Amino acid sequence: MVTSAKTRPSDDADVRRALEVAGEVPDPEIPVLSLADLGVLRGAERRGGQIVVRITPTYTGCPATLAIRLAVEAALLDAGLRTARVETVISPPWTTDDITEAGRAKLASYGIAPPARGARSVRGLFQVDAVACPRCGATQTERIAEFGSTACKALYRCLACREPFEYFKCL
Repeated sequence: MVTSAKTRPSDDADVRRALEVAGEVPDPEIPVLSLADLGVLRGAERRGGQIVVRITPTYTGCPATLAIRLAVEAALLDAGLRTARVETVISPPWTTDDITEAGRAKLASYGIAPPARGARSVRGLFQVDAVACPRCGATQTERIAEFGSTACKALYRCLACREPFEYFKCL
């Protein structure tokens, strides 16, 4: 079963199943991560006769939010949870600290440097002391572009192995 600091196990088997099913849905932009790994799955509960699964986008304007919602809805239907619905919540806001340790390891093995815990952006710009290369581990790296393939990532180059890589920015 998927649980995190934001989710708690339920006594309701259907709610637990909904949480597990939703947690296994892959992120549409980084498919090596599940929604549970990414930390956007906030929980599930029964409200009246309906199961409500809560998700939080990585940032308010995230273009993947609709794709995530539709993928979760489809997974819930495929699991036979016909009365389940998905609710987007924006408070508390998602931060990169919500990425699980397993998610961080998956990012690194996929070639994306995971964000440092506790890192924060300042007026939309992120400040980090050192970004380790996910390929060789060297911390002699340089940022070559504020944005990578998505707004959530920046483009870096390792000065040791000379390979480019993306860094999952703090938001």
